[in-house]
Amino acid sequence: MTTTAKTISAGFALAGALAISGGAAIAQEDRAGWPDSFTVGTASQGGTYFAYGSGWANLVADELGLSGGGEVTGGPMQNMALVHTGDAAFGMTTMGPAAESIAGTNPIAPGLAMDNACAMFPMYQTPFSVTALTSSGITSISEIPDGARIGFGPAGSTSDTYFPRMMETLGVNFERRNGGWSDLGGQLQDGLLDVIAFAAGVPVPAVSQLEVQTDVNIIEFTEEDQAAIMEAYPVSSFEIAAETYSTLEAPARSVSMWNFAIANCDLPASFVKAVVDVVMSDNDRMVGIHRAARSTVPANWDKNKVMPWHPGAAEWFAENAGADIPADMIHGQ
Repeated sequence: MTTTAKTISAGFALAGALAISGGAAIAQEDRAGWPDSFTVGTASQGGTYFAYGSGWANLVADELGLSGGGEVTGGPMQNMALVHTGDAAFGMTTMGPAAESIAGTNPIAPGLAMDNACAMFPMYQTPFSVTALTSSGITSISEIPDGARIGFGPAGSTSDTYFPRMMETLGVNFERRNGGWSDLGGQLQDGLLDVIAFAAGVPVPAVSQLEVQTDVNIIEFTEEDQAAIMEAYPVSSFEIAAETYSTLEAPARSVSMWNFAIANCDLPASFVKAVVDVVMSDNDRMVGIHRAARSTVPANWDKNKVMPWHPGAAEWFAENAGADIPADMIHGQ
């Protein structure tokens, strides 16, 4: 744990009398119990989580007159643990790791139900996509040969955690391989892999690079594949737009896992409501931080079907997005 993260666990101190700019019009007297600094648990540098998380952390800090920023972490699973314990005020996670953490199956602390991490706002979707060389003849999931060598991304990533299970659900027998996306792309091109199964924002740079160097197939799920995966895992339907890759001639059917920002459930409701207001009230500003934020809009509040909502966040979405969040989905109610 870094010194910055431990600062959060020391308690939520009263913030000074600081002027609030932008859309977060929270009265000074509502700042009781606010921290004077905060961190956002992200993931490794160079990834979408770090860029996106550091961006909104800095935006919130500037708008609310606080000290705050993103922190490198191990990603969604660790963020659930850090936020649950209060070692980080905020974090980012995907629905799968959130569900496992709440159920007490987070590998960081098996048996601990991490139910003190609350949903704060929707971020964006992480699509699951499959790529093979055209020369392989693989054009569907059912055509992946028995014992195929499949690259699932970095060990412990969302892709590596869920895509192998999805493949097993669809009846695919495979050899599991791990590595960075660029390395796996090179191995596919060199014939060392048969398929790469990506869970990453699209376009995936490794696939775009492959398209330049060789012929590839972007393999979509059939309607039956999609339905089976959606029944078994916390994912939503998704279409990879045809313009995403030069290889695609039409949208490709897929699934995606939603990413949500999370807050320690003990944070003051007025503080969390102010943070949500900063992030959700100006989407152009968020898109300027990262293109993935095009999905960071109020209407996507309903994509959380796993985590309890922080009361401050629930109040913001009820007032500004017409959200009808059941009381049993709001922490403490």
